[in-house]
Amino acid sequence: MSGPGVGRRSGGFDAGSGVLSATARIGSDPVCVRPVAAPVLAPRPCPAHVPLAPAQERMWHAARLGRSADWNVARAMRLRGASVDVAALRAALKFLVARHVPLRTRFPATELGPAQCVVDPDDVVLDVAECVVSEAELVPAVAALAGQPFDLARELPVRARLFVLGPDDVVLALVVHHISVDGRSMGPLIRDLVTAYLACRAGTVPHWPPLPVSYIDYTLWKHEQLGEFTDEWSRATHQLRYWANALAGRPALLDLPAREVPAAPIDPVAGALLPISFDAATHAGLLRMAQEGRASLFMVLQAAFALTVGAFARSSDVTVATAVSGRDHRLLDDLIGNFSDDVLMRVRLDRAADVGELLDQVRRVALAAYAHPDTPNPRLKRCLLQDAALPLFQATLILQRAGAPRAPVEPAPAQGLSITEVPTGVVRAKHDLEFGLTDHYDALGAPTGVDGSFIYPIARFDEATAQQFVARFRAVVGLLADGYRGPLTVLLATAGRGRALSTARRATRVLV
Repeated sequence: MSGPGVGRRSGGFDAGSGVLSATARIGSDPVCVRPVAAPVLAPRPCPAHVPLAPAQERMWHAARLGRSADWNVARAMRLRGASVDVAALRAALKFLVARHVPLRTRFPATELGPAQCVVDPDDVVLDVAECVVSEAELVPAVAALAGQPFDLARELPVRARLFVLGPDDVVLALVVHHISVDGRSMGPLIRDLVTAYLACRAGTVPHWPPLPVSYIDYTLWKHEQLGEFTDEWSRATHQLRYWANALAGRPALLDLPAREVPAAPIDPVAGALLPISFDAATHAGLLRMAQEGRASLFMVLQAAFALTVGAFARSSDVTVATAVSGRDHRLLDDLIGNFSDDVLMRVRLDRAADVGELLDQVRRVALAAYAHPDTPNPRLKRCLLQDAALPLFQATLILQRAGAPRAPVEPAPAQGLSITEVPTGVVRAKHDLEFGLTDHYDALGAPTGVDGSFIYPIARFDEATAQQFVARFRAVVGLLADGYRGPLTVLLATAGRGRALSTARRATRVLV
């Protein structure tokens, strides 16, 4: 679980001077320590052994267990026009990989543990092939490409295919392993690729501003911040101890209403997607609740999500999660790499009598999670009394703020050429219950709605069960937005497996 970086320490860190204070408190006794300068993110000499960044460890261990393809990230760009240049596309990919270190990094096991081994740009051999396909064959072909595992110890974590639909119609499909990219990497990746293609098409080289640091610099900086797990006073040990205590005694597995085992085996991470949206009035109501509870919109949605998960699993002790960006320094904005991971939030529904107490609990749990973001999942599993084969969490909700509307990339100098990002049709469900939501605002900052999708594994749930879960989450969110602040029993009934929603609404009218 690595995430948004350095949480501010209470009473120990001076944000103005950037150094640890000369006294720290352990128990009730002050202990004198020497001031220690905060590590600086800057270019560094590359040592012989570069460990994985904390955010990479879960993907590396999954690949070692044969689940490498579960973490493949697929994107596709369609180029149409009289001047599509396949040779320029190949050259652009070479420039892209040379610019961004994670795209030319292998991840072997060594005597010192898993390592990042960067390949020199001149030695890079890209896996790029050209295939002629029809429109009907395109989506299955991209899905097949995305389903091929990477051998991270020997292969570069990127491959591409040029799917030719016609002389003036080409789709470039890219598959990159999640160990080398995260969601926010897609912006700089697509931007730099388009820049490189236009330069190569014009017979020149891309002129990018130099990157201030590399992903290797970031990794070494992060490890310097965290220290060693063998040091009982290190930040790494402190965070691990926090999570081991926070998650002790929780249910190892939620009893979700899964489907019967199908006769034919199904890929366990093959997923399906259901859309979900909330209108501007609901969005505004959720923001009012957040303001009342000194919380964020995300915390309100996470409270509704925990209620729905708990009722669905018939459990008052649920662990939900969210992804955090991990880009806690401005120098990381334009880098491609994996900085993000998950943080967990254990919610005790039985310790909240009403909506206000639940939101207060979720706020406190979320802030504590954000302050302890850097413990890798495999290491944490070894500290908990649960079967290591079981997941740390089964339910996750991610909320992100919408940016400016993105238009298709239409470079002015390229007459007759259009470049658009196209859906790949690939849905991977690594968790049982997953919402990916986006909140939208108008030019004046007024809320205009929340939308997104619910992703679920088809091996675990049929569509009817998934629809039922989405409907119940929507009902709980609607009640909160309408102003319900009473006992949780009404909301639990709304989100339960077999209770009619109309019953809960009638009860709400009595209670509010």
